[in-house]
Amino acid sequence: MLTGDNVRTARALAQIAGIDDVHAELRPEDKARIVKELANARPTAMIGDGINDAPALAGATVGIAMGATGSDAAIESADVAFTGHDLTLIPAALQHARRGRAIINQNIVLSLAIITVLLPLAITGVLGLAAVVLVHEVAEVVVIANGLRAARSQRKATSQTASSAHHVPVAA
Repeated sequence: MLTGDNVRTARALAQIAGIDDVHAELRPEDKARIVKELANARPTAMIGDGINDAPALAGATVGIAMGATGSDAAIESADVAFTGHDLTLIPAALQHARRGRAIINQNIVLSLAIITVLLPLAITGVLGLAAVVLVHEVAEVVVIANGLRAARSQRKATSQTASSAHHVPVAA
């Protein structure tokens, strides 16, 4: 946890949140420096909500602004903005993003496979133009339907936490 709050307050909040690594009484440039060091070592997400977090949000691999009604500087510096302050939604959002990326990759592979098969069949005359267009259009519908799955959120509550391979500094 990276915070400008005093050490006593920071440790109390960190204990409630289950955070072991606490850096208190930090200035914005201190937060930015620590996040940059972490981001240089491995993918790092920074979660913050105020103007003092903006430099650190910008320096993280992924900056997450909490409370979109908060500081405009934090929101502009972040890659993602949450409208609320519920940190427990972060793991679900990460899972949703991973699922969306997997669906996008499926669609790319499916589209390339269809073109790879249709092109030689069309060039050699095995399939006529009408058949190629029909197969291609049906395939596009399949790709679109598959893509729509990414928009659906899974209703299951997730108890997963952020992977230990990633650092997620939380600013207070």
